[in-house]
Amino acid sequence: EVQLVESGGGLVQPGGSLRLSCAASGFTFSTYPMSWIRQAPGKGREWVSTIAGDGSGPEYGDSVKGRFTISRDNTRNTLYLQMNSLKPEATAVYYCAKVEGRTLLRGGKTEYEYDYWGQGTQVIVSS
Repeated sequence: EVQLVESGGGLVQPGGSLRLSCAASGFTFSTYPMSWIRQAPGKGREWVSTIAGDGSGPEYGDSVKGRFTISRDNTRNTLYLQMNSLKPEATAVYYCAKVEGRTLLRGGKTEYEYDYWGQGTQVIVSS
């Protein structure tokens, strides 16, 4: 059974940092790209970042580029998201997800499809 369990969320002041973790089990973790997706209150899901199975080629959404870093430890079957210089608009539930496929869109962008999601971890950025 595939399981994805996020942790590390919480309340942080603007400008602060948090590191999210996603513990994976039930599949060969190193084989699959993994993503972080977030959903802010009252808004739709927003793709944050994706990393290849071997840890190469991290990709980021424009709103987090330069401040967030995705990484993975395949020996621990764990995905991470280091979030620095947090802004109030980063307040959201953050989900990790296992990538099932991808679609190349016009303009060179990629849309990912997911087959498994974690339960999410809440991040609140507020003073």
